[in-house]
Amino acid sequence: MQLFLEQLLNGLAIGAIYGLTTLGLALVYGILRILHVAHAGVYAVGAYVGLFAAQWTGSLLMGVLLAGAVSSLLGVAIERLFYFPLLKYPPYVPLIGSIAVFISLEELIRLVAGPEIRSFPAEIPLPALKLGVVTVSPPLLAVYLTTGLVLLSLWFVTTRTEFGLAMRAASQDMEVASSLGVNSHRVVSLTFVIGSFTAALAGVLVGVYYNQVYPSMGAVPAYKTLALIVVGGMGSVPGAVMASLLLGVAETLLIGYANVPLPRDALAFIAMILVLLVRPKGLFARRPR
Repeated sequence: MQLFLEQLLNGLAIGAIYGLTTLGLALVYGILRILHVAHAGVYAVGAYVGLFAAQWTGSLLMGVLLAGAVSSLLGVAIERLFYFPLLKYPPYVPLIGSIAVFISLEELIRLVAGPEIRSFPAEIPLPALKLGVVTVSPPLLAVYLTTGLVLLSLWFVTTRTEFGLAMRAASQDMEVASSLGVNSHRVVSLTFVIGSFTAALAGVLVGVYYNQVYPSMGAVPAYKTLALIVVGGMGSVPGAVMASLLLGVAETLLIGYANVPLPRDALAFIAMILVLLVRPKGLFARRPR
């Protein structure tokens, strides 16, 4: 039972990190209807900025804040310089451009930081938490607290603020929302800020949780997050989070605990294929009113 509970806690933490990574992708798709593959490059850049900032300042919190700031600026730059000029073309054109941006960011990291794996130097200023027969380590606790705070903040912003109302209106129909006075450019830019900030948080948490970052660390999230937004429902933020948590738990319990002979990264695509066959709009897709 102890091993099962430990694996369950690990699975929830991995799922929470998946959720933070997938959030931005779901937000951007909900507004612009494009697959923001470059989001995985922003995630990797955030991890490296967090690493270097933590090394320079000796503070993990400063690393997180600087990573979020730099990644947010990078996300807005990608939206303004790459996506905005390409939106008038068919959807595959922004997708190809997004893949090119992702590859460029990965190679830029390799050029600037080198190809070697790096370890996070900063200690997490949190205690271990004893829960019965299991202990929640500081990295696990950091993942849970960060994810909970982000989800609560995002819920407040999207449901209790004027910007949240504008975002939801734009996700339904951008042209109609603009005709009603919604500043669509501002909504899109702030959506990229939020999505890029959460990607940076996920990148730093991955570095802390696994105690390593490397230039190609965005490769797996680049395709796994695409599978997760399909499973959860395209453009559904709650669906993306729920699908991420379920995948994290499933990967850990089926492969890590039950020793099912499957590649860990294949599970997301098996789930995606099954969902497309049974419920093509996703498990948690928004129903039309």
